Amino acid sequence: MHTPYEYIRARKEDFKVTYRFYTKEEGGRQTIPFQGYRSDFWYDNPEHHDGQIFMIWPEFEDENGNVITDNSNPVSISGTARMWLLDPQMQEYHKNKIKPGLRGYFMEGSRRVAECDVIQIVGLSI
Repeated sequence: MHTPYEYIRARKEDFKVTYRFYTKEEGGRQTIPFQGYRSDFWYDNPEHHDGQIFMIWPEFEDENGNVITDNSNPVSISGTARMWLLDPQMQEYHKNKIKPGLRGYFMEGSRRVAECDVIQIVGLSI
């Protein structure tokens, strides 16, 4: 059973995205992950260093916008996710860069495994 990060971290998520995992044929994962998946996140910005990725984890939602707590089945190949910055000191860095409409990627090392579009800023705006 997955405990929502909102309870663990005692705050709201930083932002929300729509996502789509790439198929194996597109260079994506062999299998779709389960809730609790800890990928890194990358988005294009001129201030980033070459190869720089960020510890921003997804927490997947069901079709009603609720956090999926059943971690015994893979999440959907596409849907919505709440995004969590792991390092609170990075909030200021990302605050004026991550905006609705921004395209980002779930990363495994240097490999993009899913594409995302930011749809809502939540805690990152505070």
